[in-house]
Amino acid sequence: MNKFSAYVLFLLGVMSINSLYAQCPANQDSVTITIQTENHAFGIYWQLVPDSNACGVNPIFTGGNLAQMNCNSAGLNVTTAGNGYAGFSTYIEGPWCLDRDSIYSIRYIEDRGGYNNTFTVNINGYPVYSFVTSTIQHLFSFTITPPLAYNVGMKSLNLTSYMTPVPHTISGSFFNYSANTITSIELCYSINGAAPVTQFISGLNIAPFTTYHFTHSMPWTPITNGNYDCYVWCQTLNGNADMDHSNDTIHKAVVIGNPIPDIIDHYLTSLVSYTIIGDAADQVYFPSDLDFHTILSRNELWVLNMGDSVSNGSTVTFYNAGDTNNQISLWRQDPNADHFFNMPAAMAFSDNTNFASVDAILDAHHNAGHFAGPALWSSDSLVYALPGPGPLGSHIDMLHQSPFAMGIAADHDNVFWVYDGYNQRITYYDFVKDHGPGFDDHSDGIVRRYDDVVLNRINDTIPNHMVLDDSTGWLYVVDNGNQRVVRMDINTGAPTGTFSPYQEPLAEHTIYSGTTWNDYITTGLVQPAGIDIVGNRMIVSDYSNGDIIIYDKTSSTGVELGRIHTNAPGVAGVKIGPDGKIWYVNQLINTVVRVDTSVSINSNEVTSAAGFNIYPNPVDKEFTVFSSQFSVDKQNQLRIFNIMGEEVFSKTFTTLNFQLSTINWSNGVYLVQITNSTGTIRKKLVVRH
Repeated sequence: MNKFSAYVLFLLGVMSINSLYAQCPANQDSVTITIQTENHAFGIYWQLVPDSNACGVNPIFTGGNLAQMNCNSAGLNVTTAGNGYAGFSTYIEGPWCLDRDSIYSIRYIEDRGGYNNTFTVNINGYPVYSFVTSTIQHLFSFTITPPLAYNVGMKSLNLTSYMTPVPHTISGSFFNYSANTITSIELCYSINGAAPVTQFISGLNIAPFTTYHFTHSMPWTPITNGNYDCYVWCQTLNGNADMDHSNDTIHKAVVIGNPIPDIIDHYLTSLVSYTIIGDAADQVYFPSDLDFHTILSRNELWVLNMGDSVSNGSTVTFYNAGDTNNQISLWRQDPNADHFFNMPAAMAFSDNTNFASVDAILDAHHNAGHFAGPALWSSDSLVYALPGPGPLGSHIDMLHQSPFAMGIAADHDNVFWVYDGYNQRITYYDFVKDHGPGFDDHSDGIVRRYDDVVLNRINDTIPNHMVLDDSTGWLYVVDNGNQRVVRMDINTGAPTGTFSPYQEPLAEHTIYSGTTWNDYITTGLVQPAGIDIVGNRMIVSDYSNGDIIIYDKTSSTGVELGRIHTNAPGVAGVKIGPDGKIWYVNQLINTVVRVDTSVSINSNEVTSAAGFNIYPNPVDKEFTVFSSQFSVDKQNQLRIFNIMGEEVFSKTFTTLNFQLSTINWSNGVYLVQITNSTGTIRKKLVVRH
C-alpha cells in the first residue's frame, strides 16, 4: 500500500468516526468497549446492561462465548477452546448511542478463572474507563461522561516522607484526561502555603489520555529541619483553567532531617561495648530482622519476631529507641497473622512509611499448596495490627508468588525486592495501589522474576537479608546457602518471557534476564544473614559465630576491613541506625542490641541543627554551608578546626551560603564553628576522600 492510499484510508476512518458521532442524538454519546483477553478467554461471557441490572435483564449487548455460556455459568468449568474469544487478543464491541450522564454496567461472568481480562470503555473515542477482571463474577459500573476540554490529574510526586536539608528537584507525573492535546502548562509548587513557584513550559505534545512526566526547573531548598507540606499543580493548560478541580493538586507531607552519619570506621579503631535495647521482657521472641521507621528523626525501631508456627509472627516497636529514660516498647500482632505474618523472615520500610514483610513458609493457606509471598503494611498505629474495614486483618496488600521468602529490600513507594527461596530467584514486587486494610484485590500487582542469579538458602529460619543502594542501583543480597553475598544492578536486564501466576491474577508476571551481577563476597562467611550499607561501607552478620563484618564497598568485590566479635551465635538482621551506630537482633537469645564505640559522636551534631546546615556530610571533595537565619552582621565568623584543634579555615561573612573545598584536607573529623553577636554554634564534619 502506498502512502497516498494509507492517507485516504486514515481520512475515511476519521470521517466514519465523525459520522458515527453525528448519528447519536444530542443527549447521547457514542460508546465502544475494547476487550483485551488473557489465557482461557473462551471462558468469558458478559453483558452491557442499563444501570446495574442483573445479567439477562434488558441487556444492550451480549459478548464472549455465547454457544456454551449464559448468566449462570460462573465457575462451571465447561467451556472449550474455539468458542467465543481467543486468548491474548483484542476485540472492539459496539458502537452504541447511550444516554449522557446515565449509569451503565458490564456484567462479567467467567467459568474457569481466566483472570486479567481488561475492559476499556471508550466514549466518543476516548478511553475513559478501564476495568480488569479478578474473580469469576464482576459488576463494573460507569457513567456516560465525555471528557472535558481541559482536565489533568496529578498522579505522582518524587518527594519522599523523609529527606535531608539539601536542594530537591520537584518532579512527578500527571495524566491528561482532556479531550485536547496539551501544548503548554504553567507548573506550580508551593511549600507550606508560601507563594507559588511557577514555571511556564511550552512546546509540549501531550495527547489525550496519556501520562506526562514533569520536572520543575527551580529546585526547593529547605532551610531548616522540620515538617513541610508541598503542593504541586498545573495553573493553566494551553492558557485555560483546568475544568475539574477534584484532581488538580498533589500533596506530600515531608520531614526534613539529618541523614545517617557514616561513622562505621570508628568500629575499626576503638573499643566497642553492647547496649541491650530489648529482650524477652519486651516480648522479643526469635527475632529475625529490625528496621527504623522511614522518618528517622522519630527514632522508632521496629523489631520483627519470626516466632514459631504456633505463635506466628509479631513486632515489637521501640519508641525513643536507646533512650534510657524515655524508651517504650509495644508488642503487636495482626489478627490474621496465621496467613499474613506466619514465620516472617524479614521486613523493610519504604520511603512512603509503609513497610513490607516476607514469610519463610510454603503455603499461607496451610493446605499443601505453595501460596505465599510478601505482605504490605501501614506503619500508622491506627491501622497496623488492628481489625480493618475488610475481613482480613490490617494488611493493606499481599502477593503470593514467592514461598520461603527469606529477605526483602525496599525500592520506593510500594515497590520491593524479595529473596524468593522457593523459586531460588531475586524477585521484584510492585503492589502499585494498596487495597486498604483487610481487603484482597491484588489484581494490579506486578511481579518480575530475575533469572540470572540462582539462590540457595540454608534453611527456613536463618534469613537472607537484602539492601538496595539507591545511589548506584546495586542490590546486595545475602545468599547463605552458597556462603556469599551477590549484587545485581537493578537498572539492567529485560523481559524475556512470562511465568504462570499461582492462584491469583496479576497485572504483570514476567521473567527478566540479562542483568549485570557478580559474586560480591565469597570468602570468610559461614552463615551470612544480615546486611546494611552506609556511604562506602557495608556490614554483614554471620549467624554461625555472631560476627559483624565491616567491608569497603568501593570496589567490584567487597574488601573486609575488620570484624566485631559479639561472641554470641544467632545474629540475624543488622541495621545502621539514625545515630550511625550498628544495631542487631540475636535470634537465639532473643535480644535487640546496639553496638557502641569509645568514640562519641552525636548524630544531631553531624549534619544540622538550628542555625546552619552542612551538606553533604560525610564529604569527599566539596561541601556547602548555608542558612537563612543569620542576619546581616559583620561579626559573623566561620572557623573550622581539625581533630587536633588546629584551625584549617577562617572566614568573615554577612550571608551564609557558600561552598568549601576539602581537596587538601586529611580524612577525619572536623569542627565547624560559627560565631556572631548572639553566640556560637558548632557542628561536626566528616571528611573522607
